[in-house]
Amino acid sequence: MQILKTREALRTWRKSLPGPISVGFVPTMGALHAGHLKLITESRHHTEITVASIFVNPLQFGPKEDFTRYPRPFEEDCRLLEAAGTTVLFAPEKADFYQPDHTAYCDVAELDRYLCGASRPGHFRGVCTVVLKLLLLVAPTYAYFGQKDIQQALILKRMVRDLDVDTDLQVIETVREASGLALSSRNIYLSEGEKARAAKLWQGLTSAKAMFAAGERQSEKIKDAVRHAVNAAYPTRIDYIELVEPSRLSPTPEATANCVLALAVYFGKTRLIDNLIL
Repeated sequence: MQILKTREALRTWRKSLPGPISVGFVPTMGALHAGHLKLITESRHHTEITVASIFVNPLQFGPKEDFTRYPRPFEEDCRLLEAAGTTVLFAPEKADFYQPDHTAYCDVAELDRYLCGASRPGHFRGVCTVVLKLLLLVAPTYAYFGQKDIQQALILKRMVRDLDVDTDLQVIETVREASGLALSSRNIYLSEGEKARAAKLWQGLTSAKAMFAAGERQSEKIKDAVRHAVNAAYPTRIDYIELVEPSRLSPTPEATANCVLALAVYFGKTRLIDNLIL
């Protein structure tokens, strides 16, 4: 696996590729787990070359969030990526990736009004800016994202569509522990007791899915079922439990097929998100 640490090195490598060749791209912030590696596997199955990136993007962290303590096990991440068959790892430093007088940002209007966008103002501007820069540098045929971050994935799909970025974004099903807990780099912050309780998040989502399959369509009743299961996990705080329609990510009073049922819950200082598509 080749490791590139500057934008210029990545550009030079990209220009050296012969003729038309399919490139898959998996952007990450490191602290890799089986969910990231599934994205690498998807890329390797469908493209000739797989590029991954590791960059803890400061633009998507709020002033009281965990940027400074976000896990950065770089050597272990490199080992995992190489073992998974990654061709190139792009791992820039902030000083190279963003100019000192950087003032250009990318916003996708409206889609960040609810869910995580309401709780983390400016977060998706930071996500869109970093991903757009990465897509312009890597110029991939396909880019792979996990469904766990469903709002992020849908916002990035809209960004790519509206700005005519020539990359096909693929959203891959969430990878879970045996308990149902969605894999996340932030799970490392959880105690064993918190991890066991957090498994009830998925239990709540799946019980709501069963209600929908049985014919329930009232959003409030569906959300109440999730809330009951989540409260049984004794979280520190529920940020949101919401049912939104998929095109605008706005709350809907009536559940329909393809609606997104999403939640964000704190255990201690650790904020966990999860979702499913009805």
